[in-house]
Order: sequence, then C-alpha cells, then structure tokens
Amino acid sequence: MNLLAISDVLGLIATTVLTYFTIITLIRLSGKRSTSQMNNFDWVVTVTLGSISASMILLEDVTWAEGALAMATLLLLQFLLTKAVRRFPSIARMVKPQPATLFENGVWHEAEMAEERVTRSEVLAAARSRGYRDLEEVDKVVLETDASLSVIKAKAS
Repeated sequence: MNLLAISDVLGLIATTVLTYFTIITLIRLSGKRSTSQMNNFDWVVTVTLGSISASMILLEDVTWAEGALAMATLLLLQFLLTKAVRRFPSIARMVKPQPATLFENGVWHEAEMAEERVTRSEVLAAARSRGYRDLEEVDKVVLETDASLSVIKAKAS
C-alpha cells in the first residue's frame, strides 16, 4: 500500500482549495446564467467543469493554470452561445428545446409524452405536488425547457 507523503497531501489540499476558489470566481464572473435552472447545454458545462476540476485536483500532469484556462474557455463558450441564442432565433431553435404540452383540457398528449419520455404517473405526481387532487382541477401540464413540469390551474366555471 502506497501512502501519500505529507508534501503530497499538502499539495492536494492546496490544489483543491485553489481549484475551489477558481470555480467560484469564474462562475461569479460568468453571471447568474451559469447556476440557473439548466437546459441541456448548461448541464454539459456543469458536468465538464466538474471533470476539469477533478483533473486539476487529482492528476499531476494537469496544472492549475491549464485547468483554469480550460474552465474559463468553457464558460466563455457558454457566454457566447447564450448571446448568439438571444440574437439569432435560428440558433435558439437549434440549441434550446421547446416546451411540450403533455396534458391539456382533459386530453393526454401521448405522442409528446412518448417523445419526451414522460409517464402519466410523473404528470400526476407533479399535479399532486402542487396541491391538485386530480387532473379535473388542471387546465394544462407543460414540460418546460429546463425539464420542470408546469401545472396550470383550470379556470373556475
């Protein structure tokens, strides 16, 4: 069994602390978007940041500077993509999913549910979690672009 030397342990701790503050600084500089409810591309960035930070901490051949540059580049790409999405609707359509109506006016939208891989029990659970006993109280259930389910109350007759 190979035990770490004290210098290795201290180096690992120092790299972890430095990486932690690097992530916080870069996320803060990149804005609230980096930590908002995630779409697919935000999720990819988050997972990749985790992978880069793990490499920075655990791999000796990855320096802090290389990891910080990779993180900054990734966040810059995310920033540029979000700017392009706001400016060019065609890019927005390619990048961002559209909301999907799963239930409306008492009708299940089975094709959309199948495409989105959402079950009736998940829709019912979303309605219950918002205080509805059954779907007669609900006008519409929409799968949002961040994968959350919006439940819209039926208008009182």
